[in-house]
Amino acid sequence: MSLAANRKILQQPLAWTGLFILTILLGLALLAPWAARENPAAIDLAHRLSSPSTAHWFGTDELGRDIFARVLFGARLSLGVAVLVVACSLSAGIVLGGLAGYCGGLIDIAINTFLMNAFMAMPGILLAIAFVAFLGPGMTNLVLALSIGGWVGYARLVRAQVLAVREREFVEAARALGASHLRIFLKHILPNILQPLIVQSAIGMAGAVLAEATLSFLGLGVPPPTPSWGSMLDEARSHLFDAPHLVVFPALAVMLCVLCFNFLGDALRDYLDPRTRIGMGL
Repeated sequence: MSLAANRKILQQPLAWTGLFILTILLGLALLAPWAARENPAAIDLAHRLSSPSTAHWFGTDELGRDIFARVLFGARLSLGVAVLVVACSLSAGIVLGGLAGYCGGLIDIAINTFLMNAFMAMPGILLAIAFVAFLGPGMTNLVLALSIGGWVGYARLVRAQVLAVREREFVEAARALGASHLRIFLKHILPNILQPLIVQSAIGMAGAVLAEATLSFLGLGVPPPTPSWGSMLDEARSHLFDAPHLVVFPALAVMLCVLCFNFLGDALRDYLDPRTRIGMGL
């Protein structure tokens, strides 16, 4: 990347602001056992519903647990779930979307017309709620539930990109040289469709964080005492007016995390899109 390109990227305040805040969140999540001043599950009824102070930076909840520590450990859960959900959804999308776009014919009809449309007909969050309600809450079930509804968007994107690339000259040349279908897809098609997938993955992380918080708010996330931003918001509902700090800090954490991923996705889209790069002088 040229020096001029670096200057142009730094001129996008939302991009580097989102990256900066996201780096801080990720660092605090990874260092939560050391950065948290208290045990997130430690109960101290004598100091329940305490306001933010030097002893408890974000205050305490109805059981006297330190909210700052719970927000940090909740970041580990939310970001971990987001990474796993996007990884599973993207993997399934590449496989199924790649098959539909590369093979075409009956395989394309079966995957695109029937399978994808069937999943798109059902709202993803309702499908996730039904899945977790049937199998029970837990980290594994939560990731699977969110991945089941999230792979379709990646699959449709992969299919569209493969359809546009599979007839290009370099693919025809590889086919003429006797390369196998798997090698053509992995070595020639997949590297050329990664750019929109990277952008979609960044934006998908924001959706996964929000979906995890939604399920945890409904009591379908990771069971207590594991802290989660969504479960913290659920516990704070009854103290919305007498202890608003219980709502403010986990809500800010969710908002900042989602905004950062959206800012980063928008910046990646602007940079990786050739038409936008020409307009930016990159």
